[in-house]
Amino acid sequence: MKLTTKLVVGLVFFLLLGSSHLHAQVPFYQGKTITIVVGNPAGNVYDFYARLLAEHLGKHIPGNPNFIVQNMPGAGSIIAANYLYGVAKPDGLTIASIFPALYFDQLVGRREIQFDWAKFTWIGNPVKVNHFLYMRADTPYKTIEDIRNAKEPPKCGATGTASTAYYIPKLMEETLRTKFNIVTGYQGGSDIDLAVEKGEVVCRAFTIDAYFAREPFHTWRKKKFVLELLQDATKRDERMPHVPTIYELMDQYRTPESGRRLTTVILAAGEVGRPYVGPPGMPAERLQILREAFMKTVKDPGFLAEAKKRKLEIGPSSGEELETLAKEVIAQPPDVIERMRKLLGK
Repeated sequence: MKLTTKLVVGLVFFLLLGSSHLHAQVPFYQGKTITIVVGNPAGNVYDFYARLLAEHLGKHIPGNPNFIVQNMPGAGSIIAANYLYGVAKPDGLTIASIFPALYFDQLVGRREIQFDWAKFTWIGNPVKVNHFLYMRADTPYKTIEDIRNAKEPPKCGATGTASTAYYIPKLMEETLRTKFNIVTGYQGGSDIDLAVEKGEVVCRAFTIDAYFAREPFHTWRKKKFVLELLQDATKRDERMPHVPTIYELMDQYRTPESGRRLTTVILAAGEVGRPYVGPPGMPAERLQILREAFMKTVKDPGFLAEAKKRKLEIGPSSGEELETLAKEVIAQPPDVIERMRKLLGK
């Protein structure tokens, strides 16, 4: 009888131990939902990428969590970045898609910046990006030389100072001696394009991939509604063989070395691309799970097929690569920061 009791007690003990062990092995993300905060309105290309990733990321994360996309537009994604850094819990359940050039505003000391760029947890980037400047074809500004000599500068639209639409024209002013009147405050790129159609503004700088991926740009190209005047790549995009690069134009206009150094820092934003980041202090094991899932997702045949269908280019960078780049771009000497202050009007 005593032996039987001991056996029963032992069996119960081992069953409880096994149950506890199994419970400990349940993946953290099982039954949970991850929110992707997008610092742009719905219908923007950042939103397109986020929704595509939300459809595929879960199957590469142990526990197969759900994903939702929450749009938080405003101030060139600064609102979303501040929220992620200072409000969102660093539990691995909230990540964000933000503009790649927000480090500009930190470098020049803008008061609205409430984050440290280098302390975000970097998850990955689906694509590096190059940019270009378009101009309404019915304006007097047919070439870069026309803009340099303009008595009345062309009016370009932008969301905020960290957006391509702002810093590319400003960089052109600094390195090529062009002149622009930049109107900020638009909620998203689609709003700027609509303003161009209405004649409120006549130009915008943004990504080449978006220009060849969707409307209204297919129609614009057919109707020759706009001219493409400059691209920021080191070599001409094969889809724009007629459009000079900023590097060719700097050679033409003999831009000093200081301007070229500034260009390197500014255009590093294209390497950052369309980044996905988490709050500082995320547990290392959860960050690693998200990083590995991200890289598996952007190589997944189903994901790639759907990206091709939606005309979204894929050329990823890892979270580790982005983390290194983030630390590099934020560590600038005083003379470069002063040039950036001048460029950004700080």
